[in-house]
Amino acid sequence: MNPILPDRIAFLGGYLPRLCGIATFTHDVCEAVAAAAPGAHCFAGAVNDRLDAYDYPSRVRFELDEKDLDSYRRAADFLNFDNADVLCVQHEFGIYGGPAGSHLLALLKEVRMPVVTTLHTVLRDPNSAQRKVMEELVRRSDRLVVMAHKGAEILRETYGVPDDKVDLIPHGIPDLPFIDSSFYKAQLGVEGRMVLLTFGLLGPGKGIEHVIEALPEIVRRHPNVVYVVLGATHPHLVAREGESYRLGLERLAEARGVKEHVIFYNRFVSLEDLKEFIGATDIYLTPYLNEAQITSGTLAYVFGAGKAVVSTPYWHAKELLADGRGILVPFRDPRAIAEGVCNYLDDPTLFQKTRAKAYEVGREMIWPAVAQRYLDSFQRAGADRKATPRKAFAGWTLASRPYDLPPLQLNHIVRMSDGTGIFQHAMFNVPNFHEGYCTDDNARALILCVLLDELGGRPPEELLNRQATSYLAFLTAAMNQETHRFRNFMSHGRQWLEEAGSEDSHARALWALGTCAGRSRNEGHRRLSSLLFERGLPLVETFTSPRAWAFTLLGLHEGLRRLPDHPQMLDTCRLLTDKLVALWQACATEDWPWFEPIASYDNARLCQALLLSGQWLPHPEALTIGLQSLRWLASLQKTQAGHFRPIGSNGFCERGGARADFDQQPVEAQAMVSACLEAYRATRDETWSKEARRAFEWFLGRNDLGQALYDFSSGGCSDGLHQDRISENQGAESTLAFHLSLAEMNFAEHPIAHSMSYN
Repeated sequence: MNPILPDRIAFLGGYLPRLCGIATFTHDVCEAVAAAAPGAHCFAGAVNDRLDAYDYPSRVRFELDEKDLDSYRRAADFLNFDNADVLCVQHEFGIYGGPAGSHLLALLKEVRMPVVTTLHTVLRDPNSAQRKVMEELVRRSDRLVVMAHKGAEILRETYGVPDDKVDLIPHGIPDLPFIDSSFYKAQLGVEGRMVLLTFGLLGPGKGIEHVIEALPEIVRRHPNVVYVVLGATHPHLVAREGESYRLGLERLAEARGVKEHVIFYNRFVSLEDLKEFIGATDIYLTPYLNEAQITSGTLAYVFGAGKAVVSTPYWHAKELLADGRGILVPFRDPRAIAEGVCNYLDDPTLFQKTRAKAYEVGREMIWPAVAQRYLDSFQRAGADRKATPRKAFAGWTLASRPYDLPPLQLNHIVRMSDGTGIFQHAMFNVPNFHEGYCTDDNARALILCVLLDELGGRPPEELLNRQATSYLAFLTAAMNQETHRFRNFMSHGRQWLEEAGSEDSHARALWALGTCAGRSRNEGHRRLSSLLFERGLPLVETFTSPRAWAFTLLGLHEGLRRLPDHPQMLDTCRLLTDKLVALWQACATEDWPWFEPIASYDNARLCQALLLSGQWLPHPEALTIGLQSLRWLASLQKTQAGHFRPIGSNGFCERGGARADFDQQPVEAQAMVSACLEAYRATRDETWSKEARRAFEWFLGRNDLGQALYDFSSGGCSDGLHQDRISENQGAESTLAFHLSLAEMNFAEHPIAHSMSYN
């Protein structure tokens, strides 16, 4: 029996009028499949990269926000309810939110129809996050589509994907006639000239500067040459750097004396306009700088139209231009580019022969042929899945799909902050200016901004960057540049109230700076954080506070993400780890498996620090101690009713004595969330995931009073839970404790995003 053609076919990716190659491809493949299967209902989901939505055509039935994790789950719900028979995903790491595009996995985890994923990039040497995303993508896709044999080879050798799961389908192209270029040249005003073309979104990786460097030699031998650079600068590059790359190219053309031979057409052209430019082209140039490019839509378009091509040997070009179908030149070699172009211009027979070969192969790449191969892949995916009928709510019990986490609401944190930093305290939900600022809270606030930016979603990047800048500026001012010791308390009048803060506040500052240095996407923030971290780190070796050791270790492990071989950081990491291990060995007994004769504040941070060192130094004894001490702490902080009860700050818990049940502090719940999630990452034991959720639920009302400390309306969190009431004040420490816990819980739903990796 032949496989049944799917009736409802969904496509996911960017979509026109968004200006990017993936958007164009998603549009084209959707339209081509719709034309090839007129009885099927084809529709698309569009990934937005900006807050103001695009004016999409009717083919787009749903949208999702690139950075909003929840929108991926909502998109999965839509697809399930809509009874899509197959989902065709266009995958490129950069168009989905989260580290290495990990937000996409939230959607793939929930959809219940067969998934066919087109891989526009296949990395041979992925980093840790990219590898984990790709492995999960492979696992959750029924079929994988690559556009070149090299892609299938990398999937097999790097990711262990069997060949029978992979479909090779070339990049689709419009069906253009094989005609002489002079037909179109008059329309573009370049008649009588030999036209060289490069098109696509502009960016530094395109290597156009090397063509401009080659032009003087080309023009010397063929004065009638004109080089057309067609395409807008990539919107993301414009947002970061403006038109500096294009302006640099224009200055280079003027400096090399070829400005009369270069045309920049700064526009994202329609398909109809593009056909005219391709028609007028004699030689197409792709001087890309990176070998690891498995697909080039621009190359496919021009090659399939039967144009002569000179290209650097990136993977797709090497495959497509083999056997005399084009000329390959070394990377970053203007002399070779000039020679390749002139070989064609000097030899009309070679020029025409190459064009004919390219056009012949291109007949297999036109959209009607490609669409039929996609339909074949969809049928194979359905046959492979043998899926049972989908039921929209099947498996949606709380056991398998726990309740959603609260939405992010940073209004109170923004309200508590000004240009100096974040205020320590509040009266109800109003900042208390009288108490001023402290380094502890600004360090916590900086960590939150960095984590939220990495997590993606709301709030927008601009707000996070602005807030992070204020908090980092506060930490910079907090460091005494003579002693390199951090001060802690500052008055509302911006006067420091001490010469040096506590060891704990110094270490919390290092923790925040290490996080910023290791994770931030803002280069200036990273460099300043690294500088301050290196200045403040040596002092910790003289500290006696175990929590200061632990906070510093947390910062060290964050910094080692970016600098895994930093000798000073590694040496200090080993030293502080050994100090905590020695503390444990000197104090722990069978009935008191703890580091000190008292369990006081931020207790779980001691366990968390050893869990990190145990995994990543590695240090097996530290890992064992971290797990054993955390297991004891979890049992000590769990009531018979099953909810979390942190050790109270009104007396703490001494060996041989009664533990204090109140006042319960948000930072204790936050520390427990962090440590338990780290234990889960170290062991994959679901017990720790449940303990983290138990501690997080304390904020939401699963506690001794059955009252939520988190205020959903303001975004603030009460300062503590007393025996008979919750505090009505919403200070910085407590509010940041909740939001840091929420960020970590969101990361935990996508462990790829938060996995430690020193590479």
